[in-house]
Amino acid sequence: MRTIIELFETSVAKYPNNIYLWEKHDGKYEGTTYRQTHDLVLRFGAGLVALGVQKGDRIGLIAEGRNAWIISELGVLYAGGINVPLSVRLDSGSELKFRLAHSGSKMIVVSKGHASKIEEIRNELPELEKVIYMDGKENPGVNDISYDQVLALGDQYMKTNLSDFEAIYKNIQEDDVANISYTSGTTADPKGIMLTQLNYAANVVQANTLMEITPEWKTLAFLPWDHSFAHTACLYCFMYNGASVASLEIGKTPTETLKNIPKNINEIQPNVLMSVPAVAKNFRKGIESGIRQKGPVIEKLFKHALKIAYEYNGHGWDRGKGEKMIYKPLLKLYDKILFSKIREGFGGKLNLFVGGGALLDLELQRFFYAIGMPMCQGYGLSEASPVISSNALHAIKFGSSGRPVKYMELKICDLDGNELPLGEKGEIVVKGENVMKGYWKNPKSTEETVKDGWLFTGDMGYMDKDGFLYVLGRFKSLLIGSDGEKFSPEGIEEALIDQSSYIDQCMLYNNQNAYTSGMIVPNMPAINRELEKRGFTAATEEGRAEALKIIQQEVDAYKSGGKFENSFPERWLPATIAILPEAFTDQNHLLNSMAKMVRGKIIEYFKTELEFLYTPEAKNIQNKMNMDALKKLGN
Repeated sequence: MRTIIELFETSVAKYPNNIYLWEKHDGKYEGTTYRQTHDLVLRFGAGLVALGVQKGDRIGLIAEGRNAWIISELGVLYAGGINVPLSVRLDSGSELKFRLAHSGSKMIVVSKGHASKIEEIRNELPELEKVIYMDGKENPGVNDISYDQVLALGDQYMKTNLSDFEAIYKNIQEDDVANISYTSGTTADPKGIMLTQLNYAANVVQANTLMEITPEWKTLAFLPWDHSFAHTACLYCFMYNGASVASLEIGKTPTETLKNIPKNINEIQPNVLMSVPAVAKNFRKGIESGIRQKGPVIEKLFKHALKIAYEYNGHGWDRGKGEKMIYKPLLKLYDKILFSKIREGFGGKLNLFVGGGALLDLELQRFFYAIGMPMCQGYGLSEASPVISSNALHAIKFGSSGRPVKYMELKICDLDGNELPLGEKGEIVVKGENVMKGYWKNPKSTEETVKDGWLFTGDMGYMDKDGFLYVLGRFKSLLIGSDGEKFSPEGIEEALIDQSSYIDQCMLYNNQNAYTSGMIVPNMPAINRELEKRGFTAATEEGRAEALKIIQQEVDAYKSGGKFENSFPERWLPATIAILPEAFTDQNHLLNSMAKMVRGKIIEYFKTELEFLYTPEAKNIQNKMNMDALKKLGN
């Protein structure tokens, strides 16, 4: 298969009556078959051609994950156009306007939840000719059209021009650009990644060499559909296998939509879920909270069950081997009385999670493996369409990002681009039909990133002797000491967050300074519970001083004499700590659409705190700035 068109046509012919899409209507999920989806795609695509869409025209798409999202994208591709998928988290000002102007989008398809953003900026976009409203518009203008009207136009067009329309989609070539997918905007000027028909088709085939998806499988796609991970691993990998994808029930607010995840999981009973570390952590918090509510006896039993499961599972790949066999009978009992009940809360059919985002902490992997829902950590990036590697049920190694996909080359290079021996750390570099065509209107960045067909990912990692890839973090987020030595902070940040119930978020900083500093967002409910045990309250100055002592102890655990000593070189651990008065969120633009920290913006946003961290007063965590921050968080 060389194009998305070919992929879809093949699946429709092979699985016409299988459900492809599940969507909630009037309180219950209803299915749309492959054949029905195909009919809607043809109607929408023909409607776009009737509206004047020509080969290579860019059409923006901003909506929550739903049937109309993928029908719109496929319709654009069948019309010969290029889809520009946009994150629902983007604001209407500079972020959306830049992407639509830069891509030269001729039209945009928008859901009612985001229509106002487009209304605000449409007059500043001279190339934007029409707005297609997924949910209609009350008083449509001359350049407004509803999704249903596009379908009706398609019906009319195909009555008289069917052969013309067929000629368009049957002549789509593998090198034709399918998407211009913009980077998350961790820099001021996001880049438009050009992914071709072949990039997607090839990556779907590559991803399928890692694990088997069967036609009866279902998933609930709660990650943003514009993001390359959900896009390829959910929408297209499931399509390739005749399996089905359910969209999340959309609430009145983003928070309400997120709250629908547990309910929808139980309704759909998925076999696999695509997740990211932030979501996985929330799942774990929910599980632990449910256990706590059952009382101290169950909580103690659960902790012991986890301990036994951790022993039995080892590092994943050596599960139950050797002396570990002795734990099998007890684990079987715990699974029956505890873990199976937790799995029922996830629909009872969940075989695994696939984790996107290269750095998922070991503890989280051990936890989900213990309760019988392994989290198979993977690695990829949009420029690679995006799947590069993943753990799978038959090949799991905790801490790794799994084995690379087949039909793709991977090497580890030094700073000069020379390949390094097995086990040595360097930049991850890949080559294959999944590597992007380049950056839209940005030949300079394209030349810097793709050299002789090799994609230089900008990520650090190494391969072990068993063929597992380990990803260590971004080169660009490196801590740089005053002597020029460099270190990636992500491992330390993840450890501090994941090994401590008192730390919610953390970012380390060192830009050629004498020492590393840390900015921490505390988990106030957990701290308040601990303070109460110690006879304090965060409402008093003494209580806040005790809270700061608790946080300092969590950091000191990694220093000499601490329980996690030697986990990291001590010089890169934070010597000073700022407690931040507010969290990193997508609302304050300190998290991107995949809930990853936008470091540059955090540095700017908390400039005052950062400057303070390099003063003598900051050496003592119990300083006025931190006391004030805790007071603010407590109010």
